[in-house]
Amino acid sequence: MVTPDDLERQHSLITATRRYDDLRMRDALAAVDPDDDEAALSPDECLEMLALSEVVIRKAGYGRQAKIRSARAAGASWTQIGAALGTSKQAAWETHQRWLDSQGPDPES
Repeated sequence: MVTPDDLERQHSLITATRRYDDLRMRDALAAVDPDDDEAALSPDECLEMLALSEVVIRKAGYGRQAKIRSARAAGASWTQIGAALGTSKQAAWETHQRWLDSQGPDPES
């Protein structure tokens, strides 16, 4: 069985999204025409699609954090970042800080 960690090493955000979309489309077509055996996903493909969804979430999250750091470095306030994320400045800061904390100690320090 494939895991998100395996797939994360194999795919970029673009290729993970593309593969996920291909599987999702086949799954949607199979729901419309249950007699179309070629569209039906195998159990392994269903699990791959689930793992790919986790990969997309992870990779998008990494990109989001990089963009937050870039915005801060460019002089954006937490209020502006919160607005860009559709949240409050406090929620933006807390989410970013939790993510930083989850990454472990800074190797530069």
